[in-house]
Amino acid sequence: MYDKVLEALEAVRPTLVADGGDVELVEVTEQGVVRVRLQGACHGCPMSMMTLKNGIERIIKEHVPGVTMVEAV
Repeated sequence: MYDKVLEALEAVRPTLVADGGDVELVEVTEQGVVRVRLQGACHGCPMSMMTLKNGIERIIKEHVPGVTMVEAV
């Protein structure tokens, strides 16, 4: 599952980089929780939770069966 999550993040990464941000995969738990670290302009951005849930989480869930949620650490 870890490798598939990395592939899904590569799909969303260009959009984040275009806005001065990035995302790092921290871990994927056995329960299907994906933990990521937002970086650059995304770290601390008021819109970061919307980006996380409506962008990153949506893409990962579409590409990786078994992912239950994505959270920032």
